[in-house]
Amino acid sequence: MTAGDGDGARADRPILGVGGLVFDGTRVLLVKRGAHPAKGFWSIPGGKLRAGEALKEAVKREVLEETGLRVQVGALVEVHERLPRSDPRGRDGHFVVLDYLCQLAGGQLQAGDDADEARWFPVDRIDGLRLTPGAAKVVRKAFSLRMDG
Repeated sequence: MTAGDGDGARADRPILGVGGLVFDGTRVLLVKRGAHPAKGFWSIPGGKLRAGEALKEAVKREVLEETGLRVQVGALVEVHERLPRSDPRGRDGHFVVLDYLCQLAGGQLQAGDDADEARWFPVDRIDGLRLTPGAAKVVRKAFSLRMDG
């Protein structure tokens, strides 16, 4: 998740989110956002952290809700910050998203929650996609870390 999820309503404090970077060989799992902000853009599966929820548990929950896949959550890859900006819908806010490297543990791929689609894409072809800001950089970084580790 690189832009937030759900209602995305303006808040008086930053909204904390999580994302899960899942790979299958040289392919990465992405979801097409079905809600604002960033509706219609491809992104890293993820969403908002719930009060009292551990970060890695939130990653597991969000990836499962959006993709139908279960994951084991590994290392933190990136902290992405998106500051508020003008939005005619008045739905933009300040997001801080922690993206984690994940390992596929099971399940069946199918879009759910606020994702319109969930699909695997070759990492070397993601630049041709309409991605949320910063997603391509984070995917490449995670893929590199995965290959190194």
